[in-house]
Formats: sequence, structure tokens, C-alpha cells
Amino acid sequence: MASKLAAECIFCRIIKGEIPSVKLLETPTTFAFLDIGPLSEGHALVIPKYHAEKLHQLPDEFLADTLPVAKKIAAALNLENYNVLQNNGRLAHQEVPHVHFHVIPKPNREEGLTIDWPAKQADPGKLKELAARLNL
Repeated sequence: MASKLAAECIFCRIIKGEIPSVKLLETPTTFAFLDIGPLSEGHALVIPKYHAEKLHQLPDEFLADTLPVAKKIAAALNLENYNVLQNNGRLAHQEVPHVHFHVIPKPNREEGLTIDWPAKQADPGKLKELAARLNL
């Protein structure tokens, strides 16, 4: 399985060592490092060694150990509360167009990720209709 990296991508350049980072862990398909703009101490990024902007564009073999690596980071930090976050597209708050996962410690109410979750009431019939349309 060959990596595919993009010359202009900041995360690809970090993987190649062209931009310095504080590396936590590296596998044949994944690279993890500390975020330079952390929301809390220990905020880490886990990135596949394949340039894809969105999750659905990434080959499965490059996802195989991203969550196990995130799990190892959370365990090593001995976190009781934390978020694992992955965004796709600008409207979804993705700042770097390369698939990446954040491991964000939540030590208290002030630090870490804050979320405004404007949930709506779903129509059960429409949910069933959508599920049938998706045909997974």
C-alpha cells in the first residue's frame, strides 16, 4: 500500500518532515503529533499518510489504525474526559484539507472542545424513508 502525499498540503509536509512537529507516534499508515494551537494540554492530531480531503475519499487501509492510534494517545494521557473529532469540508469546520482526527482532552468546563448542538426533533417516518433510500 503506497502513501499518496500532496506537495502543497501542510499535513503531508509534516509527514515528510519538511515542517517540524512534536511527533507522538508513527505507523506505516498513520502519523500522530501534538497540535500547535491546542484547545487543552495534550491536544493531538492523528493523520493518515494518504492525502484525501474527506473521510469518504480515503482508502480503508489508511483508516485501519487511526482510531487505535487515537485510543493509545488518550490512554497515554490518562484522560477521563476527551473528544475525538473529525470534520469534513469547510462548512463542517475543517481547516486543513487533509483527513485528520483530533484527540482533545477535556479537563474542565473551560478547556477543551465546546459544542453547541442545536438538535431538532426528527420525524420517525422520514428517518425510515432516509434509511431505505441509503440502502446500506
